[in-house]
Amino acid sequence: MTDVAIVGGGPAGLSAALFTAKNDLDTVVFDVDETWLHKAHLFNYLGIESADGTAFMETARAQVDEFDVDRKQGELVTDVKNGTSGFTVTSDENGYVADYVVLATGAKRRLAESLGCAFTDEDIVDVDVTMETSVANAYATGAMVRAEEWEAIISAGDGAAAALNILTKEKGEHFHDFDTPADAE
Repeated sequence: MTDVAIVGGGPAGLSAALFTAKNDLDTVVFDVDETWLHKAHLFNYLGIESADGTAFMETARAQVDEFDVDRKQGELVTDVKNGTSGFTVTSDENGYVADYVVLATGAKRRLAESLGCAFTDEDIVDVDVTMETSVANAYATGAMVRAEEWEAIISAGDGAAAALNILTKEKGEHFHDFDTPADAE
């Protein structure tokens, strides 16, 4: 049993994992390393003047690893189901149960379909401002919720929005992850 299962290890998935794990939620990320960032060079990512996409991903993975995220590198998720005890996430290696699921699979919408998430007329996953789908406690991010606006920085923001909503639900009040310089010491 885990608190949060994240399917996808690109900017959205790792951003969600960073926020949830940093704030004491048991977090597992399934990453088959198919992110589009391996084909990109970042000139338009706030705070980064220029970075190779693959190098950026290595840095992002190292950052979430510092917060003990359980990264299932290379483990492919084949199905996600919603049940009475939470979500069952089935991979090619194991099964996992989670209270929350974040779908961060780029434009691949198959898992959202099998989970029963509502779609818009444009054939994208319908989410609210927190990235929550029509299935309670299931979130969708990035290219699966946008027709054409696919940018790494937008996806990372989607992951953060999902994580903050999960943390709000868990903490029972609006949650803000705001660090101060003293936190770095």
